[in-house]
Amino acid sequence: MPDHYDDTYTESQVIMTAVKIIAPFTLTYGLFMTFHGGDAPGGGFQGGTIVGVTVLMLAFAFGIEPTRQWLRNSLLVGLVTGGVVAFGAIGLAMIALGGNFLEFTVLKDVFHVKPKWGLEAIEILGISLIVSGTMITLFFAMAAGFTPDRPSGTGGTRRANEGREPADREVSDDD
Repeated sequence: MPDHYDDTYTESQVIMTAVKIIAPFTLTYGLFMTFHGGDAPGGGFQGGTIVGVTVLMLAFAFGIEPTRQWLRNSLLVGLVTGGVVAFGAIGLAMIALGGNFLEFTVLKDVFHVKPKWGLEAIEILGISLIVSGTMITLFFAMAAGFTPDRPSGTGGTRRANEGREPADREVSDDD
């Protein structure tokens, strides 16, 4: 086996140009889906997915490792953690206002605003951040898992056929 390996990244001007043109539109559409999910089809999950896929497009076009360095782990952890904290804080705020966890009708009684604003806050500040951050993180984790040193993706250094019995060995009933 050679000392080096191909990381399967090939620079393609066609793909890079297409992603440069398409990415702003997909990002805008993902944000649109997130912000208008309470009134129209869409929401935080769908919008967060589209935003995450936009980052994956950038990684495919410009290389996974440069994109991973651009989006540091701390940023991705911050996205997911921020989404979870926002979700919990909004739910607990409803309890503090005298309702149940995520009971948005309390907003109408206390602040005289539509209860849908509570749902919008959950969709935008909670779910979309969690989904986009998780998608990107899982993509980077899967992309990092397979190299010649770690063919199983588990981090071990055993080659795929090392330590196994030969396939042509006859097996008897006594084994």
